[in-house]
Order: sequence, then C-alpha cells, then structure tokens
Amino acid sequence: MEGRHLLPAYSHLTHLECSACGATYSPDELHSLCRACGKVLYARYDLARAAETMTVAALGARPFSLWRYHEVLPVRDPAQVVSLHEGGTPLLPLPRYGAEIGLSRLLAKDEGRNPTASFKARGLSVAVSRAAELGVRAMAIPSTGNAASALAAYAARAGLEAHVFLADDAPPVMQAECAAYGAHVHLANGLLSEAGRRSRSESGERGWFDLSTLREPYRVEGKKTMGYEVAEQLGWELPDVIIYPTGGGTGILGLWKAFGELEAMGLVRGDWPRIVSVQAEGCAPIARAFAENADHARPWENVRTFAPGLRAPATIGDYLILQIVRESRGTVVTVGDDEMRETRHAVARAEGLDVSYESGATYAAARKLHATGFLQGDETVVVFNTASGLKQGGTEG
Repeated sequence: MEGRHLLPAYSHLTHLECSACGATYSPDELHSLCRACGKVLYARYDLARAAETMTVAALGARPFSLWRYHEVLPVRDPAQVVSLHEGGTPLLPLPRYGAEIGLSRLLAKDEGRNPTASFKARGLSVAVSRAAELGVRAMAIPSTGNAASALAAYAARAGLEAHVFLADDAPPVMQAECAAYGAHVHLANGLLSEAGRRSRSESGERGWFDLSTLREPYRVEGKKTMGYEVAEQLGWELPDVIIYPTGGGTGILGLWKAFGELEAMGLVRGDWPRIVSVQAEGCAPIARAFAENADHARPWENVRTFAPGLRAPATIGDYLILQIVRESRGTVVTVGDDEMRETRHAVARAEGLDVSYESGATYAAARKLHATGFLQGDETVVVFNTASGLKQGGTEG
C-alpha cells in the first residue's frame, strides 16, 4: 500500500495531448501518433502539483542528471528508470571563439558528455524507461547513427531487444558501437527515410515498438531536460538566443516545451529565447519552408551533406519547428559542408572542444548571424554541441 502512495509523486504525468488537434489519450497505454489526425503527441503533467516538490532548493540537493526533474518526466515507478547517468552536461563559456566572431557571452551546452557521446542518450533513456514500464520487450529505431547507438546502449542496460535500422552511409564507428551493445543492426540502402520505412514496416510485422523520431511521445521528454538544465545553469534565467542543429527536430520541440513548463511552475519569468534552427545547405527542408512562409516542409530531394544528423529529408514535426521559430522571433540558417569542417577546426583550436559536424554548423551559424546583425555582441547566446566529434572520426573530417 505504501508503495502505491509513493509512486504517483515520482511523476505527475496526467495524459497525452495531440499537438495539432488537441485530442487526448491515456498515458498508460502504448501510443504512436494521434489517432484522430496523425500528428505528434505530447505528454502533459499536473504542473501545479509538480511545482510543490520540484523547487529550486529541492533540485539543488539532487544528483545532476536529467532524472532530477522526475516530476515532469513520464516514468511513474522509479524502479523502472533505465539510466547511465545521462544529462547534467556542462554549459561552457567560449571566450576565445566568441571574441573571434564578436560575441562576448557565447556559451556551449556540451551534449557530447552524455553516455554514447550525444544528446540522443537523453531521449532514449526516457523512451526506453517508459516503454519498458508499459511492458515493451523489443523495440526498433531508424537512425543515421547517434540515436541507434543510444537505443542499443539503453536496451542493453534494460535487458531488452533492440533493432536498429541504419542508413548504409552511417559512420562505421556507430555501426560497430550498436553491434557491440548487442543490438540487431539492419542496414538500409539509402537515406534515413528508407531506414524509417523499413523500421516501421518490420516493427508492424514483428511486434516491435517503433521509437522513430516523434512517432512516440517520450523521446522529446528526455530532450526537454536540456532546457531545464540551461535555465538552472543560468540561475533560472533564459538566454537571449539558442542555436540548434535540426534534423528530425526533437531538440527544438523539447526546449520549447521545457520553457513553457518552467514558466507555468514559476521557475522562470520574462522573455523566452529566440530559436535558431540550423540545417545543411544540401538538406534544408525547414529552411526552404521558412523562407516560403509555409506551415509544412516539402521533402528534400537529392540530399548532399556529410553531417549524419542533418541528413533528414523530412520530419513529421515540421509544423511544430516552423511554429516555434516564428513564435520566438527566430530564424533558420543553412551552412555548407566546408563551413562545418572549417568551423569544427576553429572551435577545436580556440576552445579545446572536438565537436561533431552538426555542432560545427551551429558555430558557423553564430558567426553568420552576428555579421548580419541578428545577434548583438552582448547577448547571451547558447549553441548546442549535440555530439562529440569522436563519433565521426575526430577533427580530421
């Protein structure tokens, strides 16, 4: 009896809600997209009750991992948490590179410090935990690399079966990493879209739970903890601008969701950051839709970029990314592959950080946006290192 009283206090999850039509669903059943309109589902919480225990003082006494925010995460039973101590990544000042590009308050949220060396560890820790709590024993995911390795690691940690569908040009180190964790590795001939088609098809046939980007509601819950951490690390203030590389878009959706929850609980006040979405010149469906003032992004044809995480020709969260960028008074920037490579090297030399190509794109975007006047020299600007450059062969890319 005592355990049953304690469990609900760990999470204040109340229901799932469609981000488009508002339809609601029980959170204690497995769900993919909204059955009414086919759009993305969000987890919702009793934030008033969460605020009673998730106070500034209480948080200060908890271990600095993403699970410190458990009241607004979906796992009800703490015994079901599958963790490798994800989250709690540093927010680093970048004085030398910032001075080079004219930004005196440039900061990097270094997600390469996560287990499996990327921000994908956050989403997969939460999604695997909740799926296991709801009885899932086998799951699948399409990926260009980092999400696959994260699922493989957390499935191994939980003793679950994992099937990863990788685009055949995924970095060899990530393919090897997935196999080392014991995942079943399936190579798809072509892009992420083909890997996704195969993953969904075989999951339907074999009864595996599909963890594709935004096709289940809990990966974004892990990603939103980046927003909680940035606010906490800045003394419960929000930065002026966030610059984020965009493939599937769960990071931007998670950050924006976090800011809304933080405000509702009275933990932050004032203006929210301007959101900058960064894409590769050779795969820029969100940038094109933003320029066309469209609400949805047409799939990109003839993808050409060596940044694995930016090779996403389409995303079902396109309408949400575009809405967030516009609502925040932000923008979308494209960066060429040569710029990514050169900027990775510049950041490594200036700050001692070996970042991924996708992260290099965010630093290049910061330089561009200061040059155009979108960024002011004294604004607090947070760029996201979404993965370590070691996952892509270090700085010799």
